[in-house]
Amino acid sequence: MKLSALAAGFGALSDDTRRALYEYVAGEHGPVSREQAATALGLRPHKVNFHLDRLVEEGLLDVEYRRLTGRTGPGAGRPSKLYRRSDQEFSLSLPPRRYDLVGDILAASVTKAGAGEPLEAALRSSAHEHGVQVGRAAPHHDEATIEDLTAALAEQGYEPDDREGVVELHNCPFDTLASKHTALVCGLNESYVQGVADGMACDQADARLEPGDGRCCVRVHRRIEPDG
Repeated sequence: MKLSALAAGFGALSDDTRRALYEYVAGEHGPVSREQAATALGLRPHKVNFHLDRLVEEGLLDVEYRRLTGRTGPGAGRPSKLYRRSDQEFSLSLPPRRYDLVGDILAASVTKAGAGEPLEAALRSSAHEHGVQVGRAAPHHDEATIEDLTAALAEQGYEPDDREGVVELHNCPFDTLASKHTALVCGLNESYVQGVADGMACDQADARLEPGDGRCCVRVHRRIEPDG
């Protein structure tokens, strides 16, 4: 999710009334009506309606329509507008972190290792496969360029900077884990970045493990095409 959408979502909860309404709806086991929320919090229904719809607009709540009486047919009345917590997940980290991705890669690796694949090979292949999926889904030209790859890596939180044939990645999305388990996580990172390039069919990209202070341990080099 883009930073602007995340900021808008979290910003919607900065209002005390709106935050109280979100917490009330999220804490209920089923969808609630405007009247239920207003009664529970001692608010006027028209005020509640405005705030609930703002939470829906920002993706924090979902809406459904249902008759609360259980009656159907003529005379049953109009369905009520009900609110429930959205299934959409919001997570904001500055600088961007992707610990969920590491978890997915490790889980896939354990499954492969359980099936007999050597653990180190399973880790690298799982990381590469996750990267390939991201690369295939990223916008790019038929013959993806380093610029296309740079844009895709920026969406993943790497903060890339193309300098004289080498793309520096100024942010490590796995920073805390990388500092504690350097060899493991940096190896996964290299395979993942190369996977993104391969998924985009960016033949110019060569991801290499080249640790340095204050940046990601991976750098992407431009492959030099042979003359002729």
